Amino acid sequence: MSSPRKGEVHRVTSETDVFVKIDLNGVGECHIETGVAFLDHMLHQLSSHGLFDLEITANGDTHIDDHHTNEDVGIAVGQALSKALGDRAGIHRFGHFAAPLDEALVQVVLDCSGRPHLSFGLEIPSQRIGTYETELVKEFFIAVVNNSGLTLHIRQLDGTNSHHIVEACFKAFARALRMATEQDPRRAGQVPSSKGLLEQAGATN
Repeated sequence: MSSPRKGEVHRVTSETDVFVKIDLNGVGECHIETGVAFLDHMLHQLSSHGLFDLEITANGDTHIDDHHTNEDVGIAVGQALSKALGDRAGIHRFGHFAAPLDEALVQVVLDCSGRPHLSFGLEIPSQRIGTYETELVKEFFIAVVNNSGLTLHIRQLDGTNSHHIVEACFKAFARALRMATEQDPRRAGQVPSSKGLLEQAGATN
């Protein structure tokens, strides 16, 4: 593929100022400062296990709560990912991984289809991990999916510790996304669809 497979987004609203840069051909280098410590920890998992170079900075109204920053980071990550994928030619398109973390086991299956969809199956026992509200995990993935055109299925197969469940989810997502976005030498740069096109607007491919 001739695409540099890099995406960059600077999103500014009255609530947040978010910058995201991603390189799909990276080695897992990351610099992340969102002001939300647990989200930073999870985004490091995305970079480390996906082998994406990732730069994310955010300044948001965390004096109110983490919701706006969490969501807007997800939006910007999704948009940057979509830019990095371009027309999605030459990629494997599909990815799957099941990641264990002690007693927790989470499976992620995804398709870089251009059609946003999230099936979210985590059952997180606690309402907070540190100061992070666990309902924000789903909100983060909704934002990523809607802005990247991913079809994403997340299934919790086991787990009782909230931190372990969420971290296993991010690790599985990273590895599945890595599998899906890596270049397939047998594709010879062609779009991985029987129709020869992947798009956002609800087409069946």
